[in-house]
Amino acid sequence: MPQPSPRSALPLVVGLPIAVATGLVIPLQARINGALGAKLDDGIAAAVVSFTTGLMLISAISLATPKGRTGLQRIIPAVRNRSFPRFYVMAGAIGALFVVAQSFTVAVLGVALFTVAAVTGQTLSGLLVDRMGIGPGGRRAITGVRVLGSVLTVAAVAWAVSPRFGADANIASLLLPVLLPLAAGFLMSFQQAMNGTATVHYGTPVAATLVNFVAGSAVLWTAWLIKLTVAGPGQPLPAEWWYYLGGPMGCVFIGLAALLVRSLGVLITGLGMIAGQLVGSLVLDVVIPSPGAVVALPTVLGTVLTLAAIIIATLPWPKGALAPKGALARGSAAKGR
Repeated sequence: MPQPSPRSALPLVVGLPIAVATGLVIPLQARINGALGAKLDDGIAAAVVSFTTGLMLISAISLATPKGRTGLQRIIPAVRNRSFPRFYVMAGAIGALFVVAQSFTVAVLGVALFTVAAVTGQTLSGLLVDRMGIGPGGRRAITGVRVLGSVLTVAAVAWAVSPRFGADANIASLLLPVLLPLAAGFLMSFQQAMNGTATVHYGTPVAATLVNFVAGSAVLWTAWLIKLTVAGPGQPLPAEWWYYLGGPMGCVFIGLAALLVRSLGVLITGLGMIAGQLVGSLVLDVVIPSPGAVVALPTVLGTVLTLAAIIIATLPWPKGALAPKGALARGSAAKGR
């Protein structure tokens, strides 16, 4: 089987705005899935509904479009020929873990602390995944500018959500619950890299998205059936159509992320989506505020600082920017030998 080119021709000036726009979907999806979980009185059941509706949509797209059908035909040969590590087909289980983390910890931590933990994990792993070269774009150096952009992003997110922290929060009691969203966020960068690599060999992000929803649905259905035997069913499914939009939004998020990491890399894709997530959350809290939503000056300024951090991390800085002077001198001396 011929090896496809790992890089996409998508330029940064086009890809980064798409990443930010993709991130705008995340808070709306979280709002819908959260409302569905409250309606069903069952967070796992809400995740099952979200993944199952997403699976139905992406299956229909795969069968109805020429590129989708071609991608379907390439899945089994790519896995059988070990075009990439076979465990990449289980990338969707990471998405399932993220949804489960939301279901079990948001009520304890609150949205603010959950967001900070998940973003911290994703930003740190974005640097690591790019350095390891797991994504289809190959290895990308950990430069001083990228580290600065990542640190500023985490600080900006913490600042933006700081008005939502409770004054009486017991930090010690939150330490253990915060590990789950931290781990889920850390694994998200690996999921994006695995999906990006699979997309190269499938020839389309549609196939990678389908495989993700199959794996994630299998994990969540298993978890829900176990819960069903222990605790019984929750409330019946609601009749309102908008409760079922979370899955289709997940199709958009996973598919575009798999496409974007080919040209932007995992870190920049993740940072762009984080910026979109904050902007989307801010707009939602202003236009359709949820109970407990707070839009204060730090919320706005933290969002602006996040956008500035993305710019710092993505600008084409000269080689050696932010590197220690001693390191630059040693590098120049080594070249002169």
